[in-house]
Amino acid sequence: MANPVVDAICIAGPTASGKTAAALAIAAALPVEIISVDSALVYRGMDIGTAKPSAAELASVPHHLIDILDPAQSYSAAQFVANATRLIREIKARGKLPLLVGGTMLYFKALIDGIDDMPPANADIRAEIDTQAKEKGWPAMHAALALVDPITAARLSPNDSQRIQRALEVFQSAGKPLSAFHTADKKSAIHAPLIALEPQDRAWLHTRIAQRWDTMVASGFEAEVRALKARTDLHEDLPSIRCVGYRQMWGHLGGHSTAAEMREQAVAATRQLAKRQITWLRSMAGRTIVPCDSPYATEEVVMRVQQMAKGR
Repeated sequence: MANPVVDAICIAGPTASGKTAAALAIAAALPVEIISVDSALVYRGMDIGTAKPSAAELASVPHHLIDILDPAQSYSAAQFVANATRLIREIKARGKLPLLVGGTMLYFKALIDGIDDMPPANADIRAEIDTQAKEKGWPAMHAALALVDPITAARLSPNDSQRIQRALEVFQSAGKPLSAFHTADKKSAIHAPLIALEPQDRAWLHTRIAQRWDTMVASGFEAEVRALKARTDLHEDLPSIRCVGYRQMWGHLGGHSTAAEMREQAVAATRQLAKRQITWLRSMAGRTIVPCDSPYATEEVVMRVQQMAKGR
């Protein structure tokens, strides 16, 4: 039986696993265009803390879904799927291979497995949930979520404010739990094999995460967040400011932590993010694993993509 036609190829991995380097190496070997699969890279003016590709890297190969929103705006998995599906079609029409690269696993899962129509964001409901959270705390809101949507609550940390808020918002908007939207048999029409950059040794990744934080701070991350904090329309409850690193620096600039405490908090939060990303990856069937801590990781990713691209 012939292999199904490959519409796109996905490169996923936890933060600091070398995804950008792998993507640029692929672009040097094959005619590709890169679609970012990252819920933070969509924001303009958030460059250092998101480890956004440099201007030279962005210019070396076409990139999409980077710098498309102001930090005051929000972005959803449904919006990503709509945008990515359109871009895949357009890139293929140009005779190039769409390469989806990033670490927002919910976006990958939504694109590959399909997604239900979710209720749109409701600013009034979100504001009410935020008010309750400030009075009771997010662990209490997590407990409230467990009463109406135990399936979603079971996979969320009691302090995962962004996802707890969204799950409660969906329940209040639609009258049914978020988990109910993920039970239908949805099949995406896109065939996009997934290459997963996963560490054999977590200590290697933890070292990279700490080094990346120090590099970001040395590169002017504090000034970047100061500029955001100076805006009167941005606040700590926005999805953009909740991004790992930004949340901790925002709190530090507000006097809630010393520089040493902020570093400890940011590195710990990034490690937790990486752990969640790896857990997501391991739940995705059919992925091709490349050890990101191998000295030959980039070369192996390029080889794998070349093999998969033969199915185009």
